[in-house]
Amino acid sequence: MGLVAISTKPMGSPAATIVAVAYEHLQYDVEDGIATITLNRPERLNAFDDLMLTEWLDAIQRSDTNEDVRAIILTGAGRGFCSGMDVAHEVGGEGVLRSEDTVAMRRHSLRNSVHPIPRALIQLEKPYIAAVNGAAVGAGMDMASMADMRFASDRARFGMAYVRMGLIPGDGGAWSLPRIVGTAKALELIWSGELFDAEEALRIGYVTAVFPPDELLDRTRDFALKLAKGPATAIQLAKKLVYRSAQLTFDEHLDFAQMAMTLAQSTEDAREGPRAFTEKREPKFRGF
Repeated sequence: MGLVAISTKPMGSPAATIVAVAYEHLQYDVEDGIATITLNRPERLNAFDDLMLTEWLDAIQRSDTNEDVRAIILTGAGRGFCSGMDVAHEVGGEGVLRSEDTVAMRRHSLRNSVHPIPRALIQLEKPYIAAVNGAAVGAGMDMASMADMRFASDRARFGMAYVRMGLIPGDGGAWSLPRIVGTAKALELIWSGELFDAEEALRIGYVTAVFPPDELLDRTRDFALKLAKGPATAIQLAKKLVYRSAQLTFDEHLDFAQMAMTLAQSTEDAREGPRAFTEKREPKFRGF
């Protein structure tokens, strides 16, 4: 993998660089402060193999450490978003569920293959938005559930299909899904393994909005661009506050909020916002 295009623009803007990185099973580019990760195995509905997982993790980490990236979009090429593990790959004995492996050999199979991605995402402070263009099934739905928000094409389909394979959600879905739709609904979806469409996903609150397929990425990008132009420190601290507070008492939440507010107040953006308000103009946030 490597950089294939870099165009430098004046600094002080989320559009400071345009970058594309060459991967085999991903497309990755950064423009206007937005990193777009496109899963790119359309012939397999973007089912992941070892190479895609390695590249996916690299793209997340690259986005996390690049100060020009203020928001991240995840989507899929072709008809699918992500159909999870490559079942044919697994049946052929090349995946993480090889039947000939002993329990001792398998006990770290997920930790060493798929789990680095949800572990990286749970630490990611930048907004991470899924543009679900097609099927998000099994581990693919788990990966969609790890996003902060999900926008969907009206052709998108979802399903926690593990039960159909005699398996359980192994990639973080049993943790994230109840936090999105509630415990009872999450159990219904996991136990049944049934597919549901974008309108049902919207009804149960799993996705934020549904768009025609040819509008999905543009509309998702419009939303991400608003975030990329916003006060990056405040946006990232707010995300951390929301997620951390789910495990805190109310008093602990208020203490954490005080620390986060102190950091936010120290930024130039916290001075620009009130200035712009009093001058009746749009603020020009710089991200620090």
